[in-house]
Amino acid sequence: MVQTLALKGSKKLLNAWAFYDWANSVYSLVISSAIFPLFYGLLFRTAGIEQVTIFGGEIARAPLISYVTSLAFVFIAIVTPLISGVADYLGNKKIFLKFFCYLGAASCIGLYWFSLEHIYFGLICYFFGLVGFWVSFAINNSYLPDIAFPEQQDSISAKGFSLGYVGSVILLVFNLFMVMEPDFFGITDSGGEVAEIKAMKYSFISVGIWWILFSQYTFAHLPKGYKREGERKHVILNGFKELRQVWHQLGENRKLKRYLGAFFTYSMAVQTIMLIATYFGEEEIVWGSDDERTMGLIVSILLIQIVAILGATVTARASKAYGNIQTLIVINVIWGLLCVYAYFLQTPMDFYIAAGLVGIVMGGIQALSRSTYSKFLPETTDTTSFFSFYDVAEKIGIIIGTLMYGIVAQLTGSMRNSTIFLGIFFLIGIFLLLRVNKVKTPN
Repeated sequence: MVQTLALKGSKKLLNAWAFYDWANSVYSLVISSAIFPLFYGLLFRTAGIEQVTIFGGEIARAPLISYVTSLAFVFIAIVTPLISGVADYLGNKKIFLKFFCYLGAASCIGLYWFSLEHIYFGLICYFFGLVGFWVSFAINNSYLPDIAFPEQQDSISAKGFSLGYVGSVILLVFNLFMVMEPDFFGITDSGGEVAEIKAMKYSFISVGIWWILFSQYTFAHLPKGYKREGERKHVILNGFKELRQVWHQLGENRKLKRYLGAFFTYSMAVQTIMLIATYFGEEEIVWGSDDERTMGLIVSILLIQIVAILGATVTARASKAYGNIQTLIVINVIWGLLCVYAYFLQTPMDFYIAAGLVGIVMGGIQALSRSTYSKFLPETTDTTSFFSFYDVAEKIGIIIGTLMYGIVAQLTGSMRNSTIFLGIFFLIGIFLLLRVNKVKTPN
């Protein structure tokens, strides 16, 4: 505890915390958004099938990965409060940060053996890759009020996201070059497997190694965390007890409660868009050929990441000049207009423009949402529990958002209608954000 207080606000500690975004963001870009979706589709197309037998039943590839993703987020929403409770009572949340970091990284490496013949093993690796990324991300978030003073939190949160975007783009560019020019790396067709697929598998290994290697700087400087005095019985169940206590404290902190309601609503739409953007572009945009579709989607992903660096920085400066809530309201307005614009997208150029605009507001809303929540927290050492509550709210939003998006798309026969539906959540988010500043004091 003395170490935490002595180091709080120091440049070395802040940089070490932000650097974890550099370490783990390669997962969200390379695995979630770029290489793995391409690998997954190519694997089925190369085999000439669209369905696979799972637990005795036939299921198409798209619903299969969607169900595994949803199941992973349900697991994440359950396990995060368990971990937070144990971490707060033991006073060593860094050990859990390490565990889930290594779990996620090892799972990425395990994706090298993802195949239709070993589909169960591959899906398990995909599942625990998601778990490792999101749980470790939540634990790292919980350090923010421990390592930074309120006036530092917006800038260091933005710096973390910016580092993550830069690092992930560097590795993605390397991996894309490896996939496009496998001969340059000595990767050739062998064992009935095409060189392109083998190159993608090597990229999964690179993500795991990158994640483990660069996280060591963070681990070397972050404190263990606060040790909470109190009951030691039923430590695991105390995680849910902590969430209940957080819920009760929200009743006493009207500003934080109103902000969480707004965050839950607009984050539901933001996270859903981030998860389905690639699939929307693949299905709804008129591409000239399969090669153009693949390259176009890759260019769009890179554009989003690069522009997001600028977006996170500009948003941090805007929040300093105009306030967090006012800035979030403007960002939600832009998101809502983007949903309307997405309904009319037709050409690749339309999609590139949308990708650039999404990059600006994506980096901004993620960084500012995290730091705003940290600022509204009451004086407490139980930061892991409060950020666990924040993370669980976000994950439940993802589950609801993706489910409702799919239902609307299925009932109406078009993903475009779902974008308008998501725009409604941003309108509600704006209304809820307007109510936050009507509370004059945090308590």
